[in-house]
Amino acid sequence: MISGGWVCALHVRTAGLGGTALGSDEEEIVYLAYVVIDVLTNQIIGEREYAVRPTRRPSEELQTGQPLDVIVQQFDEFVRSLQVDPHSPLFRLVTDGQPPLRQCLHPEACSKELSLPTYYARFHDLRKEYVRAYTLRAVAGPRPHAPPPPPPPDHPTSLLDMLNYLGITPYNGENFYAAEVKDMASIIQRIISDGFRLELPETVDLVLETGICSKDDEIDGNCIVRARGLPWQSSDQDIAKFFRGLNVAKGGVALCLSPQGRRNGEALVRFVSQEHRDMALKRHKHHIGSRYIEVYRASGEDFLSVAGGATCEAAAFLSRGAQVIVRMRGLPYDATPQQVLDFFSTGDNPVQVLDGAEGVLFVRRADGRATGDAFVLFAKEEDAPKALSRHRKSIGARYIELFRSTTAEVQQVLNRSLETRTSQSSTPSTAPTPAEGLLPVALVPQHVITSGTAKDCVRLRGLPYEAQVEHILTFLDEFAKNIVVQGVHMVYNAQGHPSGEAFIQMDSEASAFLCAQQKHHRYMTFGKKQRYIEVFQCSGDDMNLVLTGGVTPATSPKVLSPGTLMSPPPPAPAPRLLAQHIAHQSLLARQHENLLLASLRPPLVPLLPTYAAVRSPAPATPAYPLPQLLPQQTVLPTKRSYERAFSQAEATPAKRPYTMPPQMAPALSLPVFSYGTSAPIFSYANTSPMLSTYNTLPTALPTAMPAGYGTALSAAALQGSMSSPFPATLSMFPTYPYYPGV
Repeated sequence: MISGGWVCALHVRTAGLGGTALGSDEEEIVYLAYVVIDVLTNQIIGEREYAVRPTRRPSEELQTGQPLDVIVQQFDEFVRSLQVDPHSPLFRLVTDGQPPLRQCLHPEACSKELSLPTYYARFHDLRKEYVRAYTLRAVAGPRPHAPPPPPPPDHPTSLLDMLNYLGITPYNGENFYAAEVKDMASIIQRIISDGFRLELPETVDLVLETGICSKDDEIDGNCIVRARGLPWQSSDQDIAKFFRGLNVAKGGVALCLSPQGRRNGEALVRFVSQEHRDMALKRHKHHIGSRYIEVYRASGEDFLSVAGGATCEAAAFLSRGAQVIVRMRGLPYDATPQQVLDFFSTGDNPVQVLDGAEGVLFVRRADGRATGDAFVLFAKEEDAPKALSRHRKSIGARYIELFRSTTAEVQQVLNRSLETRTSQSSTPSTAPTPAEGLLPVALVPQHVITSGTAKDCVRLRGLPYEAQVEHILTFLDEFAKNIVVQGVHMVYNAQGHPSGEAFIQMDSEASAFLCAQQKHHRYMTFGKKQRYIEVFQCSGDDMNLVLTGGVTPATSPKVLSPGTLMSPPPPAPAPRLLAQHIAHQSLLARQHENLLLASLRPPLVPLLPTYAAVRSPAPATPAYPLPQLLPQQTVLPTKRSYERAFSQAEATPAKRPYTMPPQMAPALSLPVFSYGTSAPIFSYANTSPMLSTYNTLPTALPTAMPAGYGTALSAAALQGSMSSPFPATLSMFPTYPYYPGV
C-alpha cells in the first residue's frame, strides 16, 4: 500500500509485437520511458526516455542507443539525482499490465545474465489498481450533495478504455513514442486525486523455493504447464530461469523421467495462479541456448503423478531444509554412507554433506537390493559447484556420475523403486504374449495414433537405432514447427527394440508433402556417423496398417507398437508386420519361380561348370543338329517373369551355335547355345543345373505344359503362417501369390 512516497510509470517497447502479445516473440527491448510522480503533491518530478540498443541482433536504426545494462544504471543515477532513494519501499514502479516486466524486462535480463536492481521485482499493475479503485467507488454509493457515481468499469484492454471511462483526453503531442507513458501518468494522477491509494503490489520471485508434494495434495489444474525439449542436464533452477518473471509455486518444478529412470527432456511446472500459467504458454518455442522449448497445458493429475510422493522416507529426507540435492549414479552396490561422505570431503574443494550420514539416501528396490543410485543433501547453494566438480571421480574401481536433482525427482525415483515386479503398472505392454523362445520386454508407453485417409503424415525409414525424438526434430529442421502435439511416434519391433522407423503427424497435407520432398534421402548426423534417411508421405490409415500388422482396428487397438494399455490383452500369437509378411511371401514366390523355370528346362549334362563361354566362329555344321536335339520343343528364355516365361504366343528367339576352343572342349562335345539378341554370357551348358544330373541324354523332351497349369492363384489358399519356405507337400506348381515388383 502506498499512501506517500513516489511512483514511477514505466513503459516498455520491443522490436516485435505489442499489446497483450508483448514479449511473446522473444524480441529485444528497444525503448524505455519513465515518469516519476510525487504521491504527496501529485506532481511529475522527472521524465526520462531511453533508446536501447539490441545486442543479440544489432539494428542499424538503433546504433545511437545504449545496451540494456547501461540504461538501467543511467536511470538509477537519474532517480538518485531527484533526491529519491529507488531502493526505498516507498518507491514503486507502475506498468500497464503484467507483460512489460514479467514477459520482457526480467526474461531478457536473465538471458543476458544482467542483475536488475531490487525495485524491479516489485510493481503495481495499473489496470488492476484502476478496476479496484473505481469498483469500490461504485459500491460505496454516492456522497452527500454529489451525483451518483458511474457503474463499475469492466477490465480494460488498453489505456484508451481507462481514459474514456475517466474522461481524460489522450496525449496528442509531438512526441509520439512518449504518448503511452504520459497517458499512464495522467491516469495515476487521477486515481491519486480521487482519494485512492495503490494497494495491490505485485512481486517477481527470483529464487525457486523447494517444497514437498504429496499424492494427497489438491492441485489446481489451471496452473500447470508441460515443457518439452529441455536439455537433459537441465535442473529445476534452469527451468525456473526459463520462466523468469513468472512466479513458480513452491516445489513447482518436476522433471520427468523415462521408464529407465533417466531424464527425458520434459518437465511439469506449477505456477501460483492461472494468470501466470497463461503467460507461460506464450513462451512456447522460446529458447534455452540454441534449443527451442515447447510449452503446453497440463493437468493437476499429471503433476501429482510425477511430483507426488507416497513414502515417509522421502518426506523425512527432503524436510531437512537443504538448498541443493545431488543425485549420484553408478555407486557400488555395497557402498556405505561413510564412503559417500569421504567422496565429497576429500580432495580439492571439499564440501560437507548436510547432517552427515542422515543427508545420504540410497535408492533400493522393494526387495532391499541396491540400485546404485543415491541422493545427497547440501546446505547452501554455494556447495553445488563444489559437489558437482567431482563428476566422474571414482569410489573404488567405479566412476560416479553426479547430477543436480530436485525434490520431485527424489519422489519419482523412490516411488518407482518400490513398485513390485508383478504389478508392472508403470509400463504395461501392448504387444501380445511373446512367442515361445522370446523374452518379455518392458515397452515404452506411446500415445494413441491418428487415422484417416488424409496424407498428413510422413514416414521416416533408415534411422539409427540410437536415434531419439530430439534427433528427429533436428533432422526435420524448419518442418519441426509443423508437427502436431505429441506427433512423433517411434516404431519398435515385437522384441521392444527400435526398428529404425518413425511416423510423424504433421498439421496439414501440404506440410507433409513439402517435408517428404525436401528431406528425402537427406543425411542425419549421429555422432561421427551419417545416415541418409528415406522420407515418404503417408496417411493415418497407412500408419495404422503398418503398426498393427494389418489387423483391423476392431480387433487391434490403434496404439503404437510398443504401447500401453490399462489391462493386458488376451493371449494371441505375435502379429507379423505387413512389410515383413510381404517380403517373406515375395521371397517364396521367387524361389518357386526358379523351381518352375528349372523344371521346364531340358535336363542337359553340364560340361565343365568352371569353364567360361567363349565366342568362336560358327562351324559349318554343328556336332548335333538342332532339329534332332530338340524336336518339337520351344526353348524358354531365362527371364524372371511369368509373362515372358510362359507366353505361348511369343516366338522363339533365333539361335546361333558356338563351339569352344579345342583345348577346352571335353571328350563329349555338345553345342553351346545363346540367344541371338544377346552376348553368350549365360547358357545352358555353363550353368549349373537346378535338377539332378543325367547320365545319358534324354530321347524325348516334354512338349506341353503340365496339367493344371494356368489356373488362377487364390489368395485364400495362402497359409496364415509357414514354418519353412519349402513344405514337405510342395507341389510342382504351388498356389502362393506372387507380388511383382516387391
